[in-house]
Amino acid sequence: MKNNLEEKFKEFEEKNKKADLGGGPERIKKQHESSKMTARERLEALLDPGSFVELDKLVVHRCTDFGMDKNKILSDGVVSGYGKIDGRLVYVFAQDFTVFGGTLSRANADKIVKIQRLALKMGAPVIGLNDSGGARIQEGVQSLGGYADIFHLNVRSSGVVPQISAVLGPCAGGAVYSPALTDFIFMVEKTSYMFVTGPDVIKAVTHEDVTKEDLGGAMTHNSKSGVAHFVAEDDVQAMMMIRELVSFLPPNNMEDPPVKSCTDDIHREDEKLQTLIPSDPNKPYDMLTLIETVVDDKHFLEVQPHYAKNIVVGFARLGGKPVGIVANQPAHLAGVLDINSSLKGARFVRFCDAFNIPLIVFEDVPGFLPGTLQEFGGIIKHGAKLLYAFSEATVPKITVITRKSYGGAYCVMASKHIGADANFAYPTAEIAVMGSEGAVNILYRDKIDKEEDRQEKIREYQDTFANPYRAAELGYIDEIIYPKQTRFKLIQALEMTHNKTETIPPKKHGNIPL
Repeated sequence: MKNNLEEKFKEFEEKNKKADLGGGPERIKKQHESSKMTARERLEALLDPGSFVELDKLVVHRCTDFGMDKNKILSDGVVSGYGKIDGRLVYVFAQDFTVFGGTLSRANADKIVKIQRLALKMGAPVIGLNDSGGARIQEGVQSLGGYADIFHLNVRSSGVVPQISAVLGPCAGGAVYSPALTDFIFMVEKTSYMFVTGPDVIKAVTHEDVTKEDLGGAMTHNSKSGVAHFVAEDDVQAMMMIRELVSFLPPNNMEDPPVKSCTDDIHREDEKLQTLIPSDPNKPYDMLTLIETVVDDKHFLEVQPHYAKNIVVGFARLGGKPVGIVANQPAHLAGVLDINSSLKGARFVRFCDAFNIPLIVFEDVPGFLPGTLQEFGGIIKHGAKLLYAFSEATVPKITVITRKSYGGAYCVMASKHIGADANFAYPTAEIAVMGSEGAVNILYRDKIDKEEDRQEKIREYQDTFANPYRAAELGYIDEIIYPKQTRFKLIQALEMTHNKTETIPPKKHGNIPL
């Protein structure tokens, strides 16, 4: 009897060891030579030590075609389960490139679907580590069906639990749509790439010659397409960055983001803010300096730092509470709103609203970017997305106008009229329909001959409109503040709006101008 038990335990141990080895030592070595970690190593780096609980470790594929029934590997190309990040529950799956190139079978799609369903039921984030050759060709439509099931649950989970994707190797064809449906995408320089059709197909169809890196590499998607949100130097850094992002997020849409104890004085004032904004309205300054000076411990996690640099979005804490920050960046294109910045801002605002993260807006915007490229590209429709996102958001919204706030862009950037709860302005703020020069050119067209008269009228217009006082008189600005007071004023406003509730008319969902 004892021997029988020992044999059973031995068999179990052997199966476990086999599953741990994935595609075997040779393929693991190849993975390491490609500067990539294995699926299990990635999960070890991502999760708190000893917290990973693996599910479906002994799953194998069910394919019998093309001799596949003689080639079965335990876990079947994806490692899945749950664990903890900073003591908080997360669900994870990691594709294993050492097993059939990480290709998706019906069996391992079921493993991913199981994780997604558990995450929805338990209300915890899902993190997917992608490193796959795509659909398993031997399985045909069964593999495609597996992808569609994953996509369907991505959509069901959207706005319910945070979904994070890391692309740590190839991700091509239909496989790209699962990461695209999630909230944030991480990529790694030189080892990860995403595209719907690869360089060979492109060359055959359009005769364009392009490398994998240029077509769908980490920097392409972080700087040109805006598909990805973060870029890491290697797998380890990517895992650390995911941990940092998760620290700002609630587990689901019914809970508040985690508050940390704050050791940074909430009354802290920095005199350098008094002179940060130049008196010349045409001179740039770096909005990141303002953000980093104001937030807890000068720590700001910027999202999409390489894309649409005229708008800055990201996470920080104020008085220990996580906030989402949206800010125009005068140091790039004068902080103007265009198609890309509207898309970047709108998506971030909608994420924060879905997950109860208050929004802080720093505004210095001369308007929307003019030109045929923008108009033909649909700036009206895309600019409306940012307007829609801010209007729709019911989380606390706090706006600080630092300098320019002109025209339609004044309305769009969380003005009092579209539901902002607290609106501040610096004495340097200029709230007007347009800049002084443009306004005078229209108001006095054909009426002024001399340049000195024109300059006089510009000064007149500036004195009357290029300030925050008209808006303050009308109650559109709640308070004019010194720049150095920004930190404490924001923390006060956050405390004031803590219990905000806002009911919207019953509806299935709005029709955002896509």
